Amino acid sequence: MQHQKILILDFGSQVTQLIARRVRDAHVFCEVHPCDVTNEWVHEYAKDGRLKGVILSGSHASIYEETTDKAPRAVFDLGVPVLGICYGMQAMAHQLGGVVQSGHKREFGPADVRAHGHTQLLEGIQDYTTSMGHGMLQVWMSHGDKVTELPPGFKLMASTDSCPIAGMADEERRFYGVQFHPEVTHTKRGAAILERFVLDICGTRADWIMGDYIDEAVEKIRAQVGSEEVILGLSGGVDSSVAAALIHRAIGDQLTCVFVDHGLLRLNEGDMVMDMFVGKLHAKVIRVDAAEQFLGHLAGVSEPEAKRKIIGREFVEVFKAQAQKLRASDATNNGAKWLAQGTIYPDVIESGGAKSKKAVTIKSHHNVGGLPEQLGLKLLEPLRELFKDEVRELGVALGLPHDMVYRHPFPGPGLGVRILGEVKKEYAELLRRADAIFIEELRNFKDETTGKSWYDLTSQAFAVFLPVKSVGVMGDGRTYDYVVALRAVQTSDFMTADWAELPYALLKKVSSRIINEVRGINRVTYDVSSKPPATIEWE
Repeated sequence: MQHQKILILDFGSQVTQLIARRVRDAHVFCEVHPCDVTNEWVHEYAKDGRLKGVILSGSHASIYEETTDKAPRAVFDLGVPVLGICYGMQAMAHQLGGVVQSGHKREFGPADVRAHGHTQLLEGIQDYTTSMGHGMLQVWMSHGDKVTELPPGFKLMASTDSCPIAGMADEERRFYGVQFHPEVTHTKRGAAILERFVLDICGTRADWIMGDYIDEAVEKIRAQVGSEEVILGLSGGVDSSVAAALIHRAIGDQLTCVFVDHGLLRLNEGDMVMDMFVGKLHAKVIRVDAAEQFLGHLAGVSEPEAKRKIIGREFVEVFKAQAQKLRASDATNNGAKWLAQGTIYPDVIESGGAKSKKAVTIKSHHNVGGLPEQLGLKLLEPLRELFKDEVRELGVALGLPHDMVYRHPFPGPGLGVRILGEVKKEYAELLRRADAIFIEELRNFKDETTGKSWYDLTSQAFAVFLPVKSVGVMGDGRTYDYVVALRAVQTSDFMTADWAELPYALLKKVSSRIINEVRGINRVTYDVSSKPPATIEWE
């Protein structure tokens, strides 16, 4: 199916992905590309007629600096609607004849914006009305510079006390700019504004739906693979599991999954993976117990990035060995020709941002980069157009259990980055059991107001092993055992997160169970740090 699409040009904002997610939430397909694409690229991208609109993202930069990126001129010549957000609005103003200046007062945080002029973008969208009848929007601002003079053909669309031009519109050309960020949840009607732009102003079809996408994806996989064999590294995580289920739906026994158990999985996770994929989906899965290999290489290593790199490297080595065995055992067609990976769209965007040097790496990702070249295999990535929430929707549509697909995120290196400092088998065993108790009680404990479990009310929850000992008392004896910290956060986008205010009764029960049931732990703490300044994971 040839979906109509929205092009998002990324100027390096930390929240560009949120723009794309909000557009996808409106069931409209969109793609993110770096802002420094050429005019020729833009015309080539638009020539099949599927492009219905362009969104220019925010940025940390100042538009009037000579080294700063501008939007390709072609964007304004295509005849499609354009929406500039924050820096994107400033770029639009600057390039179309307006004036942008450094502001004397920086706006960062919530703001109340007054809408002007009844433009199509904001018509009927407001949070409240003032006593004078002015429609007001509660939004999120993050800018220092501002537009001080409108470009020819534009009229004022929105303002704040400190930013007289907080929105502008040229409705004849269907060009719009907003100084605030509609993509973040702090802008209460942001989703409605973006929907208005992509559905009404751009006139895009709302046909990007995961249930319908299965047939499209299956057809594409079959066309790519033909009668050839595929191998996939199955980690047990959501992405690789959904990729495996989708590819198995398409080609059945042509797929062989390699499940590498590195000894740093959650309690009973390996058995659950095998039960689902072998027992229920009847897929071919080779389970490799490589715990001793991984733990051996991790011995004495305490630096987080070093641990991540070791785990990624050893995964590649184990997978390569299994792939070569598979190829050697099949003399008829020299084994698999394809390597399947659970790459999702944020990975693709971040990779592009890294290449263009418009993104900053906070920590490395656990992946199997380089494997296709090392093994001489072609690459199959059936999820590379999807965001995580879309992958989950697809998983449910494919028949995977809801509890499996909607599990909280789990890092690729597993417990290796939830054990602070050196990773030891003893530490992993203690943490596995403590973490299982925490998750079990979160699932069991219901919120009185909503009736939902606290597992469903939190976005991510886990235990962290601290390599320190503290004194305790059990019975009449003195103990000197380890400490675990519990972490639970609530977030809509994982860009920012608040620590979850779990009921004291729940925390009390979890602490009591861990200390009584996990011999070797005598103290439990709860992490009350938000992101930022902390990150969600400890390493």
